[in-house]
Amino acid sequence: MIYELRTYQVQAGKAPEFLKIYEANGLGIITKYAKLIGTWNKESGVINSIVFLWAYDSFGHRSDQRAKLGADQEWQAFVPTILPFLVHQESIFLNPTSFSPLK
Repeated sequence: MIYELRTYQVQAGKAPEFLKIYEANGLGIITKYAKLIGTWNKESGVINSIVFLWAYDSFGHRSDQRAKLGADQEWQAFVPTILPFLVHQESIFLNPTSFSPLK
């Protein structure tokens, strides 16, 4: 199992609107391809950021699933609706240790 920590920095004051659109129109699409572990608003560090933690069986599984997501016509139609909100994106891959509760 690997985890992807994906952070979206959005325009100041736009996080509630971004999250509303993402939940209503994007979440049902992406969760066909990835398992959502959690979503958070950042209260420190780079603020105006939303953090998603996604789970995949392996890096290869993640690559396959992201390719399928990218080819999904519903996702292709959704992405332009959130692009105006984005300032920066970051993706970090996490491999759990042998004693991690999330494996």
